[in-house]
Amino acid sequence: MSSTRPTTAHVVVVGAGMVAHRFVESLLSRSGDAWRVTLIGEERRLPYDRVALTSFFAGASADDLTLARSVTEDERVEFLGDDPVVRLDRAARRVVTRSGRSVGYDRLVLATGSYAARLAVDGFDLEGCFVYRTLDDVAALRDFVARRSAELGRPLVGTVIGGGLLGLEAAGALHGLDVDCTVVQSSDRLMSAQLDQPAGDALRRLIEARGIGVRTGAITTRLDPDAAGRVTGLEFRDGSYARTDVVVFTVGVRPRDELARHAELQVDPRGGVVIDAACRTSDRRILAVGEVASFEGQAVGLVAPGYAMAEVAATGLLGGEAEFPGFDLSTKLKLSGVDVASFGDAFAQTPGALDVVYADPIAGVYKKLVLSDDAKTLLGGILVGDASAYGSLRPLVGGALGGDPAGYLLPENAAAPKAELPDAALVCSCNSVTAGAIRHAVHEEGCGDVAAVKACTKAGAACGSCVMTIKKIVGTELAKTGATLSTALCEHFALSRRQLFDAVRVSGLSTFSGVIERFGTGRGCDICKPVLASILSTLTGTHVLDGENATLQDTNDHVMANMQKDGSYSVVPRIPGGEITPHGLLVIGQVAQDFGLYTKITGGQRIDMFGARLEQLPAIWKRLVDEGFESGHAYGKSLRTVKSCVGSTWCRYGVQDAVGMAVRLELRYRGLRSPHKIKLGVSGCARECAEARGKDVGVIATETGWNLYVGGNGGFTPRHAVLLAESLDDDALITAIDRFLMYYIFTADRLQRTAPWFEDLEGGIEGLRAVIFDDSLGICGDLDAAVARHLDGYEDEWKATLDDPEKLHRFASFVNAPDTPDPSLAYTVERGQPRPATEEERQGGGVLIAGTVLEVRR
Repeated sequence: MSSTRPTTAHVVVVGAGMVAHRFVESLLSRSGDAWRVTLIGEERRLPYDRVALTSFFAGASADDLTLARSVTEDERVEFLGDDPVVRLDRAARRVVTRSGRSVGYDRLVLATGSYAARLAVDGFDLEGCFVYRTLDDVAALRDFVARRSAELGRPLVGTVIGGGLLGLEAAGALHGLDVDCTVVQSSDRLMSAQLDQPAGDALRRLIEARGIGVRTGAITTRLDPDAAGRVTGLEFRDGSYARTDVVVFTVGVRPRDELARHAELQVDPRGGVVIDAACRTSDRRILAVGEVASFEGQAVGLVAPGYAMAEVAATGLLGGEAEFPGFDLSTKLKLSGVDVASFGDAFAQTPGALDVVYADPIAGVYKKLVLSDDAKTLLGGILVGDASAYGSLRPLVGGALGGDPAGYLLPENAAAPKAELPDAALVCSCNSVTAGAIRHAVHEEGCGDVAAVKACTKAGAACGSCVMTIKKIVGTELAKTGATLSTALCEHFALSRRQLFDAVRVSGLSTFSGVIERFGTGRGCDICKPVLASILSTLTGTHVLDGENATLQDTNDHVMANMQKDGSYSVVPRIPGGEITPHGLLVIGQVAQDFGLYTKITGGQRIDMFGARLEQLPAIWKRLVDEGFESGHAYGKSLRTVKSCVGSTWCRYGVQDAVGMAVRLELRYRGLRSPHKIKLGVSGCARECAEARGKDVGVIATETGWNLYVGGNGGFTPRHAVLLAESLDDDALITAIDRFLMYYIFTADRLQRTAPWFEDLEGGIEGLRAVIFDDSLGICGDLDAAVARHLDGYEDEWKATLDDPEKLHRFASFVNAPDTPDPSLAYTVERGQPRPATEEERQGGGVLIAGTVLEVRR
């Protein structure tokens, strides 16, 4: 949006990526009307989160990745998209865009980033060859895979050339598209810039266990085409050949410094616009930030240093003094199920450095800490297979470790350090926030909780991996003042969720109005209402839509379906253990076809159906319930799935009936409401095909019984589960799981998953064993009774709803025309199935799905 108000000065920002967005956001937040900004981007999109690019393959849209719109919508900002700068005239202090537009500046910021490199080999430009850099790149890759696999009638064979961070993320994305993928790396190990040889070997085993091939020491010399100019194979320096249908190049990036070169700014011979510590170029009116900037001979393709540069540049324009401290090369792989982190002097290049190493090849874990020669100062480290200690260790780099190094490496003790972090310790690397800045926010800015600190300092506002560390610092600092970190659920309840659970259980109250009258104030809010709904469901076993409790539910529970981004809903019937009859498959297929729904097999061994309108839900579920299906509770904070391998029934390696146990567990805990969603996994042998150690409860079969793991899950900070007990028989296993889940439900905070709950649990794993097996708290009887009540009171929520006309009244798009479809829902067809229409397609006349597809527009 353009503004005509007079302002003091004009800054032009060339480039509209994450670092440019951060610079503009920082400048605007502190400048008042001192500056107006013109932000010029090459892409047609608003600035978006390129770090989360891989989530596009998991269903995230461009809108989901778009950064805060408040920046580009600010009246002090003019955003020019899809019109890159092609010339920089330093003498006239103007830039010229591709369209011929000329824009003058008082100060200029180059934030042009970098471009994806390709190998200098024959055939790099064949059809089917891609880079992995922008949303357009990944959208083109996804569309090509869908189209080409449909043409060939088989899954594609894919190759990712480059085994670094981005290459592994790209391989994970291809694997998620059912491409038989291999990563080709020229060096002797994956992530060679971050990992040593043992760590690389451990990572290779983890990648291959996911079904992704790895080929190291392989240098590609040629890409071969078919008659139509599509890539069909690769030739390697050793003379070998590999067939492929799609190739993704992830062989590094190069700074986009061509504007600077043509304008005769100083450029490093290896690429990048040379800057000083204030991010100034050789022309003092021009600054450079992010991946295009070269500092002390180095240009780095990481977002955290770019953010630090953006803050330094903004401070300089506002008359302040700040210096870029240099590059922090700490990295963490964002690939589901593969936990890898590297930080500090990971290769022990400091003279006299010592290594402390823990390795468990069977579990796929390798951890190394690098210490000073006196074994007191942490210099760096590598974590593979279990990076849960990354958030605690990374801020300590350069300072005293404050404890036995083994305590940070052994699985059961990988928790935040007991010693206080020094003020200079960097807690949030994404936003360059130190422990001292957090303490200042608590003592000087009056921040009394994590949310306030996040708003004040931006700590924890990006990836979120540092939030637990922030919480511990805030709690410690408040304790020094005599205050405590508030555990109040919300403004209406001074009690925490755990305290409120106990209060409701002891009082016997069964309605929200009764609970808030006795233990709270006011009328409640969208924080406390769903929490009370979950607690009451656990303790009373009533239907989520019964009585006044129906008004407590959030959007999804309110209609017992997950709302999608286009306003439609998903339908997810339960398929215990992933076991389903041919008739059941036909039923789901026929329902999906009759109602024009998109279908997908999920990672939890279920079939999701997307695109249902609100008024269609009862009709769809009646068909499913009549055929024996029931709600899969995909909408609830409750048990989602119990994933299993085929176990001893079919697999020649299986030693126990994994499917049978998975079915038994899923039927036992179906509908069990909890503080957050919970997932279980059952593997029939130590090969771990069900990925049980990545679940809240994981069960792995051995020759002597079941091994039970607890406290693992995914999310922003994935955790491996910890071994709770070994060699359990069926009944002992189920009793232990019963008590673990109920102890978690009784004591966890609001929206706290089992991993962080377990981290905060007093006594750690030994304390948990004492509670579950030795009844150290004297509550095992209560836990067992709670499971019994759940089993006795279970009913399928959708069947009960279909039998109750009163509950069915809520499933209508329009009160006065309950069968009228919502005209805002429009769908087109892609890969043979309906998908949500884009805004442009809706405006151009999308296709309305009304029971069946009336028309298909391609």
